[in-house]
Amino acid sequence: MTDLSKIRNFSIVAHIDHGKSTLADRLIQSTGTVADRDMKEQMLDAMDIERERGITIKANSVRIEYRALDGEDYVLNLIDTPGHVDFAYEVSRSMRAVEGSLLVVDSTQGVEAQTLANVYQAIDADHDIVPVLNKIDLPASEPERVCEQIEDVIGIDASDAIMVSAKTGIGIPDVLEAIVTRLPAPTGNADAPLKAMLVDSWYDAYLGVVVLVRVIDGYLRKGDRIRMMATNAVYPVDRVGVFRPQMDNIDVLGPGEMGFMTASIKQVRDTKVGDTITTEKKGCETPLPGFAPSQPVVFCGLFPVDNAEFEDLREAISKLSLNDASFSTEMETSAALGFGFRCGFLGLLHLEVIRDRLEREYDIELITTAPSVIYHIHMRDGTVQELHNPADMPDLTHVDHIEEPRIKATILVPDEYLGDVLKLCQDRRGIQLDLTYAGTRAMVVYDLPLNEVVFDFYDRLKSVTKGYASFDYQMEDYREDKLVKMQILVNEEPVDALSTMVHADRAEARGRAMVEKLKELIPQHMFKIPIQAAIGGRIIARETLSALRKDVTAKCYGGDVSRKRKLLDKQKAGKKKMRQFGKVDIPQEAFISALKMDS
Repeated sequence: MTDLSKIRNFSIVAHIDHGKSTLADRLIQSTGTVADRDMKEQMLDAMDIERERGITIKANSVRIEYRALDGEDYVLNLIDTPGHVDFAYEVSRSMRAVEGSLLVVDSTQGVEAQTLANVYQAIDADHDIVPVLNKIDLPASEPERVCEQIEDVIGIDASDAIMVSAKTGIGIPDVLEAIVTRLPAPTGNADAPLKAMLVDSWYDAYLGVVVLVRVIDGYLRKGDRIRMMATNAVYPVDRVGVFRPQMDNIDVLGPGEMGFMTASIKQVRDTKVGDTITTEKKGCETPLPGFAPSQPVVFCGLFPVDNAEFEDLREAISKLSLNDASFSTEMETSAALGFGFRCGFLGLLHLEVIRDRLEREYDIELITTAPSVIYHIHMRDGTVQELHNPADMPDLTHVDHIEEPRIKATILVPDEYLGDVLKLCQDRRGIQLDLTYAGTRAMVVYDLPLNEVVFDFYDRLKSVTKGYASFDYQMEDYREDKLVKMQILVNEEPVDALSTMVHADRAEARGRAMVEKLKELIPQHMFKIPIQAAIGGRIIARETLSALRKDVTAKCYGGDVSRKRKLLDKQKAGKKKMRQFGKVDIPQEAFISALKMDS
C-alpha cells in the first residue's frame, strides 16, 4: 500500500504532434519502468493505426515508480491523452481521474488551437498545471516567445516552465522533480467504504472486459463483490492490477491509486464510463458525478460492399462500440446499398479511424455514405423530430421550419494566410465573432453551421494555409435556416443514398456539381438517361446521358430515303419502350465517388 502523500496522478495534454507520447516514453525509460531492450517508440500507443498515423486515439495509463532527490519513493500514475479535437471526450474523461497536468507546448510552433481546448479541459477539472516547453534542441526553438504566448493566450504563469527535449532526453529529470514538487497529492479516506471511478473499459479476448479504475476512498481487493451504481450489477473481482505498461497483478488498490480490474463481465455495455464502483455490502451512499455522455456530431451510413458480409459487420461493430464509448450505431436499410448501419461519430477523423479499424481488424470492405448532421424538424402541430438521414425527411407540407446545429470554431493561423481563412469561413456561411492577435498569429473565432464543416472544411483549411492553421470547435446550439432536401433522380427514380440537406441559396450549384459528376460515373445504357437534381417537385439541374446506338442504317445502300427513315423510327420506338421499362444499374463505384467529400 502506498502512502497518499507519495502518489501523484497526472495527465499530459498538448496539441497534435507537440510531443506528448514521446515525453511519456522518456519518463517511462528514465525511471526504468521498462527495460531499454523492450523500449519502442510511442510505447503507450498500442493500436496499429495509432502507430501508423502517429496520433494517440485512446488515452492510456501507466504506473511509474520514481525515487526523488529527497530520497523518498513516489508512485506516479500517468495518463497520455489524445491531442485531436475528435477525441476530446477521451481527454475530458482522463482529466476527471487525475489532479494535475503537464502542458506540453512545442517551442518552435507555440500555442495551437488544441493546446487551448485541452488546457481549458484541465482548468475545468481544477488541475494544477506545469508548463513544459518541448523540442528546445531544434534550431527554430524560441522559448522566450512561447512563454510570453502561454501567458497571453492561456493566462497561466510560464516563468518557471521546464525546458525539455523529449527526443534526446534533455530536461527529463527536471520534469520528474516538478511532478513530485509542483503537483498535488490525491485526497482520499482509507477507512470509508469503497468508492472508485470507472474511467474506461475495453474488451480483451482472454480476460473479458477490462476496467480502468481510479480509487477515491477505501480499498479494491481481489475477491471482493462489487456493485456498479448506475446499472446495479454485482460482480466478484477476479484480478486487480496496474499497468507498467504491461499488466501486472497486485492484491489491492488503495485510495488515490489507479489500476485495472477484471470481474468476469461479459459485456462492456454493463460498464458505463463514469460510473461509480462500490462494494455490494456496506457500499458508499452517493455516487460520483460521472461524465456527461458523449454527443455524436456527424452521422453516416456504413454498408458492406458484399451484402453477404452484413452479419460479420454487425459483429465487428458491436465489438468496436464496446471499446469506444463515443461511437453510436443503429441498423438501417437502403434500396441502393442493402443492409447496413447508421453510425454517429464525434467528428470526421473519428469516422475515418473507425472505418479503418473495421476494414483492418475485421477484414470487411465498406461503403461510407455522405456524412450528415442531426437536424431538428419543427412540425406544424408543434412537435419536434430529429432527422439523422436526409432520406427520412417528412412531407414538407407538415413542416414549419428546420433548425441546424451551429458550432463555435477557433482557428489559429499565421497572419499572411488570414485573408484566405476569412474568405473560406464566409463562403461556408460563417459569422465572425472575434479576431485577436498573439504575436504574429491571428486567433479567429467563427460561428459556423456544422454541416458545412463536416464535408471538407478541414482539408480546405489545411490547403489554403499550407498546413499552418490549427482548428478546434465546440457545439453551440440549433438555429433556424433556409434548408432544403435535395434529391437526385436517375431516369426519374429517386436515389435514396444520394439525398442531402443543403442551404436553399447553395442548392443549385451543389445540384449541378452532383449531376455533372454522375454523368461521368454512370456507364451508358441502350437508352438515354436523364440525371436530375430536384428540390421537392422542382428540378434545379439536369444532365442527359446519351444512349448507346447501333447503326441500323448500315445495310441500306442507295434507294429511297424513306427506307432509312423507317429503320430509324423503328429504333426510336424501341429506345422509348426500353426507357420506360429499362432499369438503370448504378455501379457501386459511382456511389462511392459521388459521395466523396470533395463535392
